[in-house]
Amino acid sequence: MDWAYLALAALGLFLAGVVKGTTGLGYSSCALPFLVSAIGLKAAIVVVVIPAMLSNVMVMSNTGHLRETLLRFWPLYVATLPGIAIGLALLVWIDQKVATRVLGVLTVLYAFLALMRPSLALPERLERPLQVPVGVLNGFFTGLTGSQMMPLLPYMLSLRLDPDRLVQANNVTVTLASTFLATALFAAGLMTWPMFGLSVGAIIPALAGVHLGNRARRLIPVAAFRTIMLVLLVAMGLMLALRP
Repeated sequence: MDWAYLALAALGLFLAGVVKGTTGLGYSSCALPFLVSAIGLKAAIVVVVIPAMLSNVMVMSNTGHLRETLLRFWPLYVATLPGIAIGLALLVWIDQKVATRVLGVLTVLYAFLALMRPSLALPERLERPLQVPVGVLNGFFTGLTGSQMMPLLPYMLSLRLDPDRLVQANNVTVTLASTFLATALFAAGLMTWPMFGLSVGAIIPALAGVHLGNRARRLIPVAAFRTIMLVLLVAMGLMLALRP
């Protein structure tokens, strides 16, 4: 990677932090389209994992309802882990272009759901039975693409959780998934020590962006900014999905 690509990757990490701090949207989902354009999918998944983990730990520690969330959704969280292993094994084996297109589709779906906030409703009797399949599939896409919000987001939206509980449930999933993903990347040989150093270094632009986003939230119309960024994510997701 030359300096131009590293600068582009750092800019993507910073902008994703700004979006995270301003709107609360998923860090990985915002950063990955920028990073993939700069350094490719496999390297992007490795670089984003540490700042994504840290940004979500910060949110998780300040949101509350942690014990309640763990008790309610632990089957989903446990089921995510084998899904990550399967997805990562497939990422090592298949053409990277295929996984990049899948990431593009997932980015469009995530941005569309976050933009439209459809009125989804899941019968209470289905909440627990669906946790394992949702966890496995979410883990699979996490391992294959690095994107950690599908089908987690529509499942959580369908439960009609209050905002704090929704944020906490999503952040616990992403934090646990990022921790396991980092370990699995080492085991698969994708997370080398130099790449680990890059991922740790990526914390700096990520946190700088989050800090700026937190400050900007008091000064700009958050709803308008959120809409603009989600439309941009749709466009970038389409570019990845339609890549030749």
